[in-house]
Amino acid sequence: MILNQKIKSEIENETGIRLKSVSSLSGGCISNAYKITDEAGKNYFLKLNSSPKDLFIKEANGLTELRKAKAIRVPEVIIYKKDFLLTEFIVQGNHSKNFYEDFGRRFAELHKYRGEKFGFYEDNYIGSNPQINIPDLTEENNWTEFYFNKRILYQYKLAEENGYATSELRNGITLLEKHIEKIIGDSIESPSLLHGDLWGGNYIIDENSDACLIDPAVYYGHREADLAMTKLFGGFSSEFYNSYNETFLLYDDYEYRENIYKLYHVLNHLNLFGSAYYSQALSLINFYLK
Repeated sequence: MILNQKIKSEIENETGIRLKSVSSLSGGCISNAYKITDEAGKNYFLKLNSSPKDLFIKEANGLTELRKAKAIRVPEVIIYKKDFLLTEFIVQGNHSKNFYEDFGRRFAELHKYRGEKFGFYEDNYIGSNPQINIPDLTEENNWTEFYFNKRILYQYKLAEENGYATSELRNGITLLEKHIEKIIGDSIESPSLLHGDLWGGNYIIDENSDACLIDPAVYYGHREADLAMTKLFGGFSSEFYNSYNETFLLYDDYEYRENIYKLYHVLNHLNLFGSAYYSQALSLINFYLK
């Protein structure tokens, strides 16, 4: 592949890296991914995308925020612009015997890194959909209010715009709002730094058989929301969750709240990928309305 001359010049002029070769990698559904190699033989990871215009700016800021916790490996950001993101290249390795146990412990340590307020200093993206993190001036620093308004209600309004908001879904969201305080209950704690979108496709195993987090949707929130997402598409091993709980003890009834936190991501998938996720969204809502 021949790299766009504008991007090549920006990388070389601003970093001093002299590029030698570019090879395509299998990427996600949003961006194209490449391995680029400099004249000294060092590799870097490059993502290209032209839309949304600030997607890579927000992703780079999220990666930088996760690195602050020094709890789990996160790729170092080299340079980012509106249409590309360049990071260190992670050499992929294999599972070790204690991989999930170590991963769970490190993920718990990430959640011990705290913020003062729920949300983040900027809005960002969950997939290619906006993720609203900046609280309204009239809102208090209340997790239940933040989660319902900025996560569930925002996605529902997006579903209305996209034509997925049936009367059944609308009534379910209305009833859910009435019960949200009871559902989330007394599980409130200080805001934890969250990856925001952790599933099996958003981490890789490095050359030392350690987990490395990629593709975040960072904000400060309740750590149960991060854990619920890990269970949405098959989940991780029991060793992961046991190790997490040993490192950072969970509330006894945290599993009851998993569906309310899964709902955000299922509504997001409804808005991203269509009506195949509609029934799942209703099922998660009805779990609390029986």
